Amino acid sequence: MSNPATATPATDVLRGVQDRVLWLSSAIIHHANRVRPNPSGLKVGGHQASSASMVSIMTSLWFNHLRPEDRVSVKPHASPVLHAINYLLGRLDPSYLPRLREFGGLQSYPSRAKDPDTADYSTGSVGIGATAPIWGAVSRRYVETAFGGAGTGRQYSLVGDAELDEGAVWEAVLDPAVSELGEIVWIVDLNRQSLDRVVPNIAADKLRGMFAAASWQVLRLKYGRLLEELFGRPGGKQLRQRIDAMTNPEYQRLLRCEATELRRRLPGNGPGAGAIADLVGDVDDTTLVEAIASLGGHDLDALDEAFSTIDDTRPTVIFAYTIKGYGLATKGHPQNHSALLTDTQMRELADRVGADLNDPWRTFPDDSPAHELCEATAKRLHRPEIPHATPPAVPADFRRTPSGTATTQAALGRALLDLTREAPDAARRVVTVSADVSSTTNLGGWVNKVGVWSARERQDWFADDSETILHWREKPTGQHIELGIAEVNLVSLIGELGATWSRWGQPVLPIGVLYDPFVERALEPWSYGIYAGGQSILIGTPSGVSLAPEGGAHQSIKTPSIGLEQPGCLTYEPAFVLDTEWALLASLGQLGKPGGTSAYLRLSTRPVDQSLAAVPTDPAARERRRRQVVAGAYSLRRTGNPAVTIAAMGAVVPEALDAASRLEQVGIPADVICVTSPDLLYRAVRAQQGHEQAESWILDQVFPADRATPLVTVLDGHPHTLSFLATINRVATIALGVTRFGQSGSLEDVYRYHGLDIDSIVRAALDLTR
Repeated sequence: MSNPATATPATDVLRGVQDRVLWLSSAIIHHANRVRPNPSGLKVGGHQASSASMVSIMTSLWFNHLRPEDRVSVKPHASPVLHAINYLLGRLDPSYLPRLREFGGLQSYPSRAKDPDTADYSTGSVGIGATAPIWGAVSRRYVETAFGGAGTGRQYSLVGDAELDEGAVWEAVLDPAVSELGEIVWIVDLNRQSLDRVVPNIAADKLRGMFAAASWQVLRLKYGRLLEELFGRPGGKQLRQRIDAMTNPEYQRLLRCEATELRRRLPGNGPGAGAIADLVGDVDDTTLVEAIASLGGHDLDALDEAFSTIDDTRPTVIFAYTIKGYGLATKGHPQNHSALLTDTQMRELADRVGADLNDPWRTFPDDSPAHELCEATAKRLHRPEIPHATPPAVPADFRRTPSGTATTQAALGRALLDLTREAPDAARRVVTVSADVSSTTNLGGWVNKVGVWSARERQDWFADDSETILHWREKPTGQHIELGIAEVNLVSLIGELGATWSRWGQPVLPIGVLYDPFVERALEPWSYGIYAGGQSILIGTPSGVSLAPEGGAHQSIKTPSIGLEQPGCLTYEPAFVLDTEWALLASLGQLGKPGGTSAYLRLSTRPVDQSLAAVPTDPAARERRRRQVVAGAYSLRRTGNPAVTIAAMGAVVPEALDAASRLEQVGIPADVICVTSPDLLYRAVRAQQGHEQAESWILDQVFPADRATPLVTVLDGHPHTLSFLATINRVATIALGVTRFGQSGSLEDVYRYHGLDIDSIVRAALDLTR
């Protein structure tokens, strides 16, 4: 069991702070919508009612229980409450309070990267912010074990009840490793309302059972002091049974009733109606109206007790029953989600809580107990500056030239093993994460080398089995994390691992590996992790229709363009083993530091003859090739006077080379460009046009104007990914690629079906030149 962080503040003082937080959060939204000029007339928005339901919970947590080592994810619509608290603690300049949702001001939802005040986690993507502290806890433990300096502390999630509809929540809760994370605390704001309505069947008992089945401690804060007091009177047992049995909409309707109407509705038609009528008939109007809204999530004493009984040996969820709009004129209204208080209602609120609409940002008097509590809380929660370690240098080249036939997928595991020999300090910072696909994505050798991370060491019962190739040695010092088949968990974890450099001052180089078709499933949380500041590498493999026999369900089509379009991320699709190594090493060098970036590598299981890469033997020429690979493209075949150029990417480069040979036989000389990063080439094009800050030298070297010809582009993915290349020199073009679902079959059959085969490339070149 745990104790409050300090001596419990007097409830009346805490209640005064709670009232001021309610006022400030409401005023922040009011000013943005009703005071600040809005020439466009476009809705600004904000969520006064959703904020109000969290005020008591957040006041109790911040001003009584939170510690500097703790971290909190705040539900998106409660961001004004977070800003109000930070303002009272001196962490937010008052000039920002009128600037909610203004350019350069307070963000719509808590943003670790963009808000001027402290937000431990970026939220706004429903369900993803809720689960982020789970992966933050894993990342913190990993860093503390491997490098030290991360310490311990609780990881709180303040979750809206409607967020529990999100599948991402249950993917995370049900992962077997989560039950060992005692630092996890979720507080569910159970206000029974979603965006559109009062939800009729939020089955709180079922939800509690689901968390309990996942080995979480489950606490419930249902009724507050006033209702509990009524339950203790004659007829109180019947009143409790009556309210417990109500549907959510029926109870919610009571919140909108005056005392006379409450006395008519509350007894109902059951056997206890008479006893209930007698009970409520003896309660004065004011008390009755206040009592029906007396829920545990708004009772500061009940909250204090709940926070003090958290069991730190397992995850905890607290179901705090609340009222959406509590303390506001819109309290309990079924359509209050985006409702805004009128000026009159704001003045009434100001009068009730001791604020002033004409001076909305006024703080407590310096000699008041509330001011003293704010100062003491700010001092208690002060976090010392964290020194940031510089990530170890990553080599640019292992100085070996692969031979024979190999796949880019196999190159990943080989490169990681080479890194342990060539740059052990950098390799020690690498952590791989897999969604149950380690053995099928060629990570077996790496896993055997570095071991599997686990919160505690487990015995490997197959260690003495000579036929077992992949050894599953689970220990706190392992560098591979294995998750279940849940891609959202994978990208969420690598996002948090990729933020350890800024959270705890220790850079980690995370690499997540999943089947490329499932990148789309994981896309939104992966993108949100990048937005939140996580720097990681995502490996999609195997990819494309080159899977051939696996059929359409496992053949990714759109992922190349996703890599091109994703902000905060480099993308590579190499054709050869050496290109893969160079791209991976360059991507690792971009992680774990200010100004760093994530990367996405799309790999393949197609065996390719490595001699086709024609790697230069001269050291200077080799380095020039490496720089071009990392920059996005290189010339793989050059003729004296080309009539056409074929720009190919990834697994279909051998077809491009064969097509060029065929074209030469019919008198059409063809250059072949090997594209490694459409993303970087597109940035270079935009830089040439003056639309982006990026290097464009690669275009001059690989697509010089004096060699401009009609252009055929081809890739194992959607053709629009490379179609922009024709704009470099404004040439005629035909873009080949995959535009429909795949089929099972041999590689030759599948390539022919999609028009990626040699004949299709030759025909496209002939169409452009004759």
